[in-house]
Amino acid sequence: MSIDLRGHFTRWRQTGADRRAANAAANLDRQPPFPGRWVSAISLIAGPILIMTGTLLRSQFYYFVPYQLVAYTQHPALITAAYACFAGGFVLLWPAVMTLAQRIAVTAPLWGLWGGCLVIVGLFTRTFQFGTDHLAFHLTDSLGLQTMLKGIDGYYVAWRDTVWHPFRSMSGPAFFGWVVLAIGAYRSGALGLGRSIALGLMSALALGTLKGTEPQSFIAVGGLCVAFIPLGISLLRGGPPPTRRAMIWVVALIAVHILMSAFGPRG
Repeated sequence: MSIDLRGHFTRWRQTGADRRAANAAANLDRQPPFPGRWVSAISLIAGPILIMTGTLLRSQFYYFVPYQLVAYTQHPALITAAYACFAGGFVLLWPAVMTLAQRIAVTAPLWGLWGGCLVIVGLFTRTFQFGTDHLAFHLTDSLGLQTMLKGIDGYYVAWRDTVWHPFRSMSGPAFFGWVVLAIGAYRSGALGLGRSIALGLMSALALGTLKGTEPQSFIAVGGLCVAFIPLGISLLRGGPPPTRRAMIWVVALIAVHILMSAFGPRG
């Protein structure tokens, strides 16, 4: 019995095209109800760019924990900027993930629901880890490098032996949530096969305290850029520019934030 490979491939391509067309038609003129088109578009573009910036800034240093602390003692401004960009990018990703999940849910509701929820839970987990990074760097300033090297070793042992902790139990979604979201993006037609695979590569990004840039980090974050940035650009082009009143409010809120950060209470 002969196998018509060319026919199977043609039908597979046609099925994928039909899914994308159906999803595009369902999302036609449909703006993200929350948090809105502009916030979603900025998140889809700026989030991956910030994460890639942090990845590049710390890429010259070996990714293992002791080398990250040594790098901080030698280049504190650079390492602080790298980790801040990395953390800020993940915090900024939640509207992007929500927007893609909403587009998936139009034609594949369960995939959109579970993929979006799992990835957002994973974002909280990574934010928790970034807090431990920040604390470790500042304690290095006051306690010294050798003390903190021993302290981080002890922290990893204690974390390994912890029977239960909410963020320990949520480590799985930080990895596998991206795979679920990527499968949902493909099955729903929200993304094509190539960009869906690129999105799933985020599952290869390491998680943990003081984990620097590894070789697979560029593959993972690069895949995120390929999957999200074009969607953000299409959202920006898919509607009218913001009104003058909206821009005035944005400028006013930014000014208030700057003033409160500069002159507000500290400690």
